[in-house]
Amino acid sequence: MAKDVFHDMVRLALQQAGWTITHDPYPIRLLGLDLDIDLGAERVIAAEKTENDHVEKIAVEVKSFLSVSFMRDFHNAVGQYTNYRLLMDEQEQDRVLFLAVPKSVYDRRFHVPGVQLICERANIHLVIFNENTQTIEQWEK
Repeated sequence: MAKDVFHDMVRLALQQAGWTITHDPYPIRLLGLDLDIDLGAERVIAAEKTENDHVEKIAVEVKSFLSVSFMRDFHNAVGQYTNYRLLMDEQEQDRVLFLAVPKSVYDRRFHVPGVQLICERANIHLVIFNENTQTIEQWEK
């Protein structure tokens, strides 16, 4: 499958935020399905003692929302996110899935009450990236 137009930008923004990219793409080979989430990443959360270090693991599906119909893109993103999350939970329960959304789209569309309700009820975690500065601006769980 073709990479999203913002794929490389999100990859770089994650690296700049301290994440190590471990998968590009993150594969799901499970229950007869062969799927790929855009990115897998990890970072070490250091505790006071080295033996208590914790590795935080995420997978990130990047979406541009550039087509004429935001709702069509949103429906597709929610469905894809849900499928990936359900399968990823079977494969690697300690990895958290995020949907990467451009800040310009987030600011215009993701504050609509109906979109917020769907994201909340579908338990969609968002990572908002600024396509101008190529940085991560916000994480929403």
